[in-house]
Amino acid sequence: MPAPVRAIQNQYRGVNAHLHSFWQATNTWHRFHNGYVTHLMQSLQARLIPLGYIVEIEESLQVRRLWGDAPRQPRPDLLIYDAQSPRLTAPIASPQGLSVADLLLEDEDSEHPYSALAIYPLSASSDDSTYGDPIAWLEVLSPSNKGTSRDAEAYLGKRRALLSAGITLIELDYLHETPPTVRTADYSRPESRANAHPYRIVVLDPRPDIRQGPAGLYEFDTDAPIPNVQVRLAGVDTVGLDFDAPYRQMFAQGYYGYKLDYAALPLNFERYSAADQARIARRMLTVLRAAAQSDDLDAAPLPLTDATLDLDAALAQITHYKDTP
Repeated sequence: MPAPVRAIQNQYRGVNAHLHSFWQATNTWHRFHNGYVTHLMQSLQARLIPLGYIVEIEESLQVRRLWGDAPRQPRPDLLIYDAQSPRLTAPIASPQGLSVADLLLEDEDSEHPYSALAIYPLSASSDDSTYGDPIAWLEVLSPSNKGTSRDAEAYLGKRRALLSAGITLIELDYLHETPPTVRTADYSRPESRANAHPYRIVVLDPRPDIRQGPAGLYEFDTDAPIPNVQVRLAGVDTVGLDFDAPYRQMFAQGYYGYKLDYAALPLNFERYSAADQARIARRMLTVLRAAAQSDDLDAAPLPLTDATLDLDAALAQITHYKDTP
């Protein structure tokens, strides 16, 4: 059996399909969630402190002041606080002209608060233990937050309550095997997969209210960079947030690449669209060719060696490289 083909650096442009398929198939998504949140905090801190905001990782959130004595306490990961410093503006290309109401699912349940990622403001008089009201909430979705389960319904209820409180919500959805939490084509369903995207970032800004507040839907495919998005903070302040760089840092520093084999198809390969299967196969072929030539795989992501190959042709060449001593 040929030796596995591995590398420290993420070989994909964006979400690593091999790793995310593994985490979803083995119910170990928490390994990604916890590591990614830490790197997000570090990256956002460097971006937001010069703008007068601060980011915190919290074990729990004072959600009772928003929703009362909820039966299950939310566990946000990131909080951003307003330190009332001079503001800067980071212009980024605008998303589709949508409102929050355009994206919200009709059957949201507002009676079951659930855990999420959060972003909070800090007043000028606050110390290290006292913060102002939240300005935004950042949620890295987990499988239990999606679909029709009781936990998913609870998450939608908490999301509705948070938006009703006027707090901007940012959802990072890197789970292609479960339904989206907003109105968009469902990649997890075979009949709609061809016209859908596996990953998305959603920004819901309920100001002045849910029906009029703007929403951003940033969808992307396998082997595409995780997009940067613009988020409005307090007042007219805006900031461009980079979610791709923290992902790549998490991947390399956690040595996740040594758990993968780019010579083998991702688990549950059939749950990708035909177009994404071809993208995965072309990426695998690029890595295998580079490994065969003893190229530096840590100079990733490598340029595709052939971006026009269809799935069958790419798979045939992958088999050839695997069978060549």
